[in-house]
Amino acid sequence: MVLSGGMDSVTMLHEYAGRIELAVNFIYGSNHNARELECARLHCRELGIELVEIDLSFIGELFHSSLLEGAEAIPEGEYDFDNMKSTVVPFRNGIMLAAAAGLAESHGLKTLFIASHAGDHALYPDCRDSFVKAMAGAISEGTYEHISLEAPYSLLSKSDIARHGKELGIDYSTTYSCYKGRETHCGRCGTCRERRAALAEAGITDTTVYYDEDEETEG
Repeated sequence: MVLSGGMDSVTMLHEYAGRIELAVNFIYGSNHNARELECARLHCRELGIELVEIDLSFIGELFHSSLLEGAEAIPEGEYDFDNMKSTVVPFRNGIMLAAAAGLAESHGLKTLFIASHAGDHALYPDCRDSFVKAMAGAISEGTYEHISLEAPYSLLSKSDIARHGKELGIDYSTTYSCYKGRETHCGRCGTCRERRAALAEAGITDTTVYYDEDEETEG
């Protein structure tokens, strides 16, 4: 399974733990990479699932995206196309899934999981159903064992995923979402707003510490 350490992939890790023998996290230079990796390690330890960490630092060095260019480059505001388009990392999921397919075949595993969901479809081309289906075909054709690619959350919203996590008893304070990648979630970028809304709609008490709330308290 491709595991970032964010809400969606951590939920999937727990929900499908009985089928997952290996998780993989990619270090590619995003602002929040290090914070997410901490969470991925924590949940893999909790579940007893091996975590492989693969260096894709060439992405951060050669690709263009505000997600790779520091906290100040991340726009604040709603999680929508116009506001968040700058955060797209070109073909990120394609590159990661290709590496994950090779890793799976090397370990004799026959299925890949990715936690893309319906809320990402409009914004990220490599999260859409059409992409996942095309990539699934390529992975199957390009491996001896015809490795399959599954995206069980493809038709779910982030709120739906949070409801799954609530049933599983996941502590979402041990996941990370903020695209600025600081110690504390900023509370203002699109991913923080999406996180807050999803938890609220799922009826989950949000124990995330947000920077904007700290500022209000200090003010």
